[in-house]
Amino acid sequence: MSTKNIVRPYGDTTGDGMTQVSFTLPIPHDKRAEGAALQLAAKMGLEPAMLVHAKPMGDNFTFFVVYGSVRHLVELDKVVVVERDFPLLGAKEVNTAVKKRLRRKLVVVGACIGTDAHTVGIDAILNIKGYAGQKGLEYYRELRVVNLGAQVAVPELVERARAEKADAVLVSQVVTQKDAHLHNTKEMSAAFREAFPAAKRPLLIVGGPRFDELATTELGVDRIFGRGTTPGEVASYLVHALVEQKAALV
Repeated sequence: MSTKNIVRPYGDTTGDGMTQVSFTLPIPHDKRAEGAALQLAAKMGLEPAMLVHAKPMGDNFTFFVVYGSVRHLVELDKVVVVERDFPLLGAKEVNTAVKKRLRRKLVVVGACIGTDAHTVGIDAILNIKGYAGQKGLEYYRELRVVNLGAQVAVPELVERARAEKADAVLVSQVVTQKDAHLHNTKEMSAAFREAFPAAKRPLLIVGGPRFDELATTELGVDRIFGRGTTPGEVASYLVHALVEQKAALV
């Protein structure tokens, strides 16, 4: 195996394996707590481990930062990621493709579902102000965007998508405690598959900081976008999935 495909983390010198991790333990901050943090770090493979920060988080919790060397190697040729399989388009190219090939506006319905009230993600993609210097999907002349906002129940999302004749449904999930984002997504996917024939079901897209982009089949969605996704990426994917593929079938 080529050494170019093997790497280690480093802090001071290339290949020294130095890594910094943080965690919270449900114990008060004292010497015993600091010893417990070092014991956990050793079990995680950091050896020797140094405690560089400890701070009480209330009466019975302590936050720690530890620093140490790991022996683990990263095998780059075994890393599996979702590669972008569509070209990035500008707003003008998106509008032209939709108008020329779809011959109507492409309808997008977006929401945060369940108890998730964090609209920053869905707003970054949909609102005209956008994100990372890019305008949101509301800026695209040939896209019609319906942003339902926060805490939308799945049945309400399904009915609104039907009423709007949505081509795509975008769902943002930021709340991840107890895997709420996974449960909500599976519920949403099942509801759409029950409510729509396969040929008429809207494209289902989810996004959020804790999703695994490889889990589309497991969650029953068409695409997963992770942290840092821009409106232009989403718009380009919509053209790829709803316009280009449809044109190929004609």
